Amino acid sequence: MRYQIAGKQIDIGDALQEHVRTELDAVMEKYAQRPTDANVTFSKSAHEFICETTVHLSSGLTAQSKGRAPEIYAALDDSCEKMEKQIRRYKRRLKDHHKTRAEPVELLGASSYILASDQEGEESEPDTLQPVIVAEMETQIPSLSVGEAVMQMELAGAPVLVFRNEGKDGVNVVYRRDDGNIGWIDPRN
Repeated sequence: MRYQIAGKQIDIGDALQEHVRTELDAVMEKYAQRPTDANVTFSKSAHEFICETTVHLSSGLTAQSKGRAPEIYAALDDSCEKMEKQIRRYKRRLKDHHKTRAEPVELLGASSYILASDQEGEESEPDTLQPVIVAEMETQIPSLSVGEAVMQMELAGAPVLVFRNEGKDGVNVVYRRDDGNIGWIDPRN
């Protein structure tokens, strides 16, 4: 597995990097046999350290977790515990989906934009209906089944996931509803 370990305005020493590799290898060996790469980022917010971990699995799914603690090693341990819990919950489903999939998940390129929010408040009317684009990035839209999309959304801890539906070959959306259930948008072509 390839590792990318970084710190945001924090020096990451060799001992911490080795600890990251050891801890993540133990979690991945136990639950997910074929991870491809891992990104671990450490940062500091006031008095606590934050460890954000993202692991890409060979099935095309991505698991993400975030740990917080007053000590940097404890933040990593918290993040690894959360990742282990996520993967343990989905272990059987990860294996089942991967067995039926003959080829890796196909990714479709797309543009992603960040639009400026209205800072002035609700009462002022905008001068134009065209939004101000703050940033433009490239993103990937995976080609998944609905079940895989829901699992990917849960593993990533995301509120919404846009995907290309393998069964109907159209773009779909799954999202977490306010009542705790999962919503699925399947536009008719």
